[in-house]
Amino acid sequence: MKGISTDVIRLGKKYRLQNFGDVYEFEVVQFLHGENFKFKDLSTLEFYEYKDLVEFGKGKDFEIIEI
Repeated sequence: MKGISTDVIRLGKKYRLQNFGDVYEFEVVQFLHGENFKFKDLSTLEFYEYKDLVEFGKGKDFEIIEI
């Protein structure tokens, strides 16, 4: 696993997440319980939760970086 850990993700910052070939650019808008947080997708402006993106596991290409 490359990139940063979910422990260093900060509210209001923008990140790029890659997992199983999918790429998401998002801004963190709210922290939830545990390592889960709510974010706004910068492409679609929809809101998602982190747990929804990793519910099927983390692929070999999993990476989170700050943008």
